[in-house]
Amino acid sequence: MVASATPERVLKVLLKQPSGSSLSELLERFPDLSRRSAQRMLSTWVKEGVVARRGQGPNTRYGPCAAPAEPVAVGLSPTATFPEAIPISADSRDVLAYVSQPLEARTPVGYEDDFLNRYSPDTPYLSETLRRQLHRMGNTGQAERPVGTYGREVLDRLLIDLSWASSQLEGNTYSRLDTLALIERGEIAQGKSAAEAQMILNHKAAIELLVESADDVRIDTHTFLSLHGLLSENLLPNPADEGRLRTHAVPIAQSVFRPLDVHQRIEGRFRTLLAKANAIADPFEQALFLMVHLPHLQPFSDVNKRVSRVGANLPLIKANLCPLTFVGVPESAYAKATLGVYEMTRVELLRDVFVWAYERSTQEFLSLKRDLVQPDPARLRHRMLVKELVRELVRRPEVDTFTLLQRLAVERVTAEERQTVQSLVIDELRRIHEGVLARYGLRPSELQRWRDAQAI
Repeated sequence: MVASATPERVLKVLLKQPSGSSLSELLERFPDLSRRSAQRMLSTWVKEGVVARRGQGPNTRYGPCAAPAEPVAVGLSPTATFPEAIPISADSRDVLAYVSQPLEARTPVGYEDDFLNRYSPDTPYLSETLRRQLHRMGNTGQAERPVGTYGREVLDRLLIDLSWASSQLEGNTYSRLDTLALIERGEIAQGKSAAEAQMILNHKAAIELLVESADDVRIDTHTFLSLHGLLSENLLPNPADEGRLRTHAVPIAQSVFRPLDVHQRIEGRFRTLLAKANAIADPFEQALFLMVHLPHLQPFSDVNKRVSRVGANLPLIKANLCPLTFVGVPESAYAKATLGVYEMTRVELLRDVFVWAYERSTQEFLSLKRDLVQPDPARLRHRMLVKELVRELVRRPEVDTFTLLQRLAVERVTAEERQTVQSLVIDELRRIHEGVLARYGLRPSELQRWRDAQAI
């Protein structure tokens, strides 16, 4: 078995060879070490006087200095912070050590095509052991039920938790209670910006798309452009960028990474990314792959990480597994893990954060399972028809609602199911409020006109 190319191991090999090694020999010794990473290590060690460089051009060799040198510890800078509660591997510590350095100490890099090209489901980011562990944690006992059943059961909780936690990772200051009040009652928190409320409501709309349309949505261009359109609504400087692949360069704050800036290449890479995601059988591997490669490509002008976090839930929702909400994930941990992908094309730290975050999410949702009321089978069976009828009734306030309902039911529902569907629609209309309008594709103004016309 080939040893992993951690900085400590590479340095130890160099210092044990009196005649030194060439760059080619080093890459042959460590097949998982990229040329760029090796050059960066060697340059740093030469500057620090830990490794000597001898010769020029193709004859350059790196080895011990004249005086014996001891391997140096590759640790964090004094200002680096990472939560101790998140267990990380030795390889992840190497990533953390590099991205915790000041910007000027890190080597500027661009988008690396080979990072996506070399990915194969045969060499997944999550080991078989980790995948088994995640499946045990996320098992809801509903694998054989219709697609999206579990997501619909926990939708109210998912809307709050994922909207709140994902927004927090973007610096949003809404509390969980603020988020609940906004989503359930439309109450905007005092002293908060309009952009913060918009961000949370955008998350709500995107999550509803995945859960309510779990039967139909796929990992494809339409779905991810739609997710971006929902998550970016009213938040971008140029509204024309909402739901579209970008056509201009974008900077990455606090990073030396520079994404692609040619639209045609971005479009090609985006399609390749989605095709590779679809070739993955395991839902957890799919989720992590999307969290790695969507931000790395930066296909949109902004909101890329939000799209990746919400989109990562798609395979979990379709498989009736516990969703991933990111509740409790520190912004600093997520940021450093993502920097490791941007600047080093290494996924170890993000993988460790992903596993830890998922365990927290499952604890939240599986504790909720005991309190869940089983869904009404009739409501589940007719859910799309009921929503369609509610939407049409509210949008036609000039007609008496009950008269119109009876006419539509005769046209669209079998005689055996007619009474059941009418009862479900009436029940929905009695409980309708602004917090659930997105289910029906309605706007608050439409609801108010209907209420006024029906004297409700």
